[in-house]
Amino acid sequence: MSPSAVAPLTVVVGDEELLVDRAVAEIVAAARADDPDIDVHDLLPAQVTSARLVEATSPSLFGERRIVVLRSAHDLLKDIATEVTGYLKDGPEDVMLVLVHAGGAKGKALLDAAVKAGAARVSCAKPTKAPERIQFIKGEFSRAGRQIAPDAAQALLDAVGNDLREIAAACTQLAADTDGRIDTAAVARYHTGKAEATGFTVADRAVEGRLPEALEQLRWSLSVGTAPVLINSALAAAVRGLAVAAQPPRGMPEAELAKRAKVPPWKLRTLRQQARGWTPQGLAHAMQVVAETDALIKGAGRDPAYALERAVIEIATARNARGG
Repeated sequence: MSPSAVAPLTVVVGDEELLVDRAVAEIVAAARADDPDIDVHDLLPAQVTSARLVEATSPSLFGERRIVVLRSAHDLLKDIATEVTGYLKDGPEDVMLVLVHAGGAKGKALLDAAVKAGAARVSCAKPTKAPERIQFIKGEFSRAGRQIAPDAAQALLDAVGNDLREIAAACTQLAADTDGRIDTAAVARYHTGKAEATGFTVADRAVEGRLPEALEQLRWSLSVGTAPVLINSALAAAVRGLAVAAQPPRGMPEAELAKRAKVPPWKLRTLRQQARGWTPQGLAHAMQVVAETDALIKGAGRDPAYALERAVIEIATARNARGG
C-alpha cells in the first residue's frame, strides 16, 4: 500500500483477526511513510467515550495529522456510534478515520453510513474452504519472495490445521529456515509431530501412480518416526475414497458422496482427479493389498517397513497398469 492509497475514511471489514490486524497495520504504515510524525489513536470500544472521540477527531491547533482507528466498531455504544456517524459527514481534513467492523448485522448502520460517505473498503473475510487456505499459504510465501509446491502447501495445511495465525507462523518459519522452493520434505521436517499428515502424503503419491515420490515420502515418514499403522491407515483411506469417487451411485448428492468416501466435500475434486487412471480391477487389487499389509503390520509379518514399501509399489503399479 502506497502513501497515496491512504484514504481519509477506510472501513476494514471481516472477522479474521490476523487479516484485520495486518490491514490496519498496513494503513498505519502507509500513513507514517507519508508523514513520520502522524499521531496514531488506536482505540477499542471500551476506550471510546464521547470526550475521547472529540479529542481524537477535533482539528489540531498545530496542524498535526492524525489517524484514528476504531476497533470492533460494531460493538460501539449506540450514542457513540451516532456521534461517529455524524463525524463521517463533516470530519476535519487532517484526520484519517479507520473503522474496523466484523461485517455482520450488529452495528451495520454505522458501516452502511461509512460506505455511503465514500469510505475505501478493505475486506478481511475468513478463509472457510481448503482452496482458500491453500491460496493464503501460497500468498504468505509470495510475500516472503518464495514459492511453495502445491502438494507441499496441502501437506502444510494438513499438518498445521485451519487456524490462520498458526498457518502464518508455520509459513514464516519455513521461509526463514529453508532455501529454494518449499517441497513436502521441508514441510515434513518441521511438522513431524503430525504423523497422519506424512502418511496422507505417502498415500496421495501412491494412488496417483507417482512411485519414486511415494517411496521417497514413505522412507522419510518412517525415518522421522511415523507409525507404520498410521501410514497404512492413510493408504486404506485413500483407496476407499477412490473407490467411491470412481463409481459414484447415480444421483447421489455431493454431501452424501463425501460422507461415504469419509472425506470433507472439498476433497471430492481431488479424489476424482486421482481416480482417472484407475480401473475397477486395479482398485480391487489395491484394496486387497492394504488389507494384507494391515495384517502384516499388526503381527503377521516381521518387517513393517518392507510390507509398506511393497504396498506402495503394488498400489502405484495397479494405478499405472490401466488394463487392471
